[in-house]
Amino acid sequence: MTHALPDYLTRNVSFDDCPPGHRFGLYFNGWEADWRKPSNKTPAFKTVAGSLPQHSRDALAALRRRQALLATQLGDTVFSHPARLTAPLATGLGKEHPLENGFAFLNPHGLPYLAGSGVKGVLRRAAEELKSGEWGDAAGWDQTAIDALFGLETESGDTQATRTRGALAFWDLFFQPPAGKPALSVEIMTPHHSGYLQDGGTPHANESPNPIPFLAIPAGCECTLHVQCNPALIPAEAAEFRQRWQALLEAAIEHAGDWLGFGAKTSVGYGRLGADPKAQAERAARREAEAAERRRQEAEAALASMPPDQQLLNRLDARLSSLPADPRTKTPLLQLTSGKDWLPTLELIDAHVGALAALAKPQREALASEIKKRLAAYFKVEGKADKAMKERLTAVRGG
Repeated sequence: MTHALPDYLTRNVSFDDCPPGHRFGLYFNGWEADWRKPSNKTPAFKTVAGSLPQHSRDALAALRRRQALLATQLGDTVFSHPARLTAPLATGLGKEHPLENGFAFLNPHGLPYLAGSGVKGVLRRAAEELKSGEWGDAAGWDQTAIDALFGLETESGDTQATRTRGALAFWDLFFQPPAGKPALSVEIMTPHHSGYLQDGGTPHANESPNPIPFLAIPAGCECTLHVQCNPALIPAEAAEFRQRWQALLEAAIEHAGDWLGFGAKTSVGYGRLGADPKAQAERAARREAEAAERRRQEAEAALASMPPDQQLLNRLDARLSSLPADPRTKTPLLQLTSGKDWLPTLELIDAHVGALAALAKPQREALASEIKKRLAAYFKVEGKADKAMKERLTAVRGG
């Protein structure tokens, strides 16, 4: 094997420390002595797959940090989705190369990547599949959302219809291999019946399979999808998506990662992307916290619409229900008034006394009786605590 380079470059120089993209392209060391392509291509692919020097690892980490920092600075206009390859990913196989199967490297770094345009194409198709309803829940996707976020496309040759730019911009995708692992692997596809498929012969069972190697990013590599949104590009008739675009996008990414795949050869299982387990747990916790906050706000709104006496009783019940109870009988365990729960309970009553002024005397009397009954069920009220309770009940009655 030799390089297609001048002798003065190769005489005393080794290219073993080059990034994989440079080993595969500019400094390709796979030619036969007579400049023919190698009959056995696998060793040349393995040489490229095994080359990821430390400076390339540092450059890859720096690129990913730069994206993360920029996404942080841009705030809510960028959606970041940490993920992990669950199957090898192949991209750029159609690029010209002496080994026939090319690969996509980002220059000048010489690092494998998936272009943002490729990410956009997969996610648009995922959104269209969700919109169709054939996969169950559409997750909020409809044609208006697709046109607003991805842009309005027209049929080939249509020069009359209006095309619009989508609000989303998709960043290039970089893949971080596990520590000490290569950034690329060598995969093999083995087509049968090449004489029939390529040369027009008749199909028969006597043809030998033809193993063809190609490069891929191995499963287990981590990545982060960054998608930026320009809300100003969302038309007025689709203004609702200025708040919902991240949720829509997350559903499209999950569908694409599970069912479509990214890059090439997705029909045979390549390019599958799963959520990073840690990030998935954090996202689930965030969703639960947001749902709990929504429930709290809804409960507050419902309470605010109630009469003041009912508001006080409901808030008191909510507080008292958090106190310990007998696990067998479910009855409250009497708490000492010297404990941490007595004074906050009295302060809750104090905070609502002012709102009771508009109530009639009988209503206030009934409310005081209910409060006394509840406090007696949860606290051992005696001595100074009994005096403090009576003072609050007098205030509730309007005395």
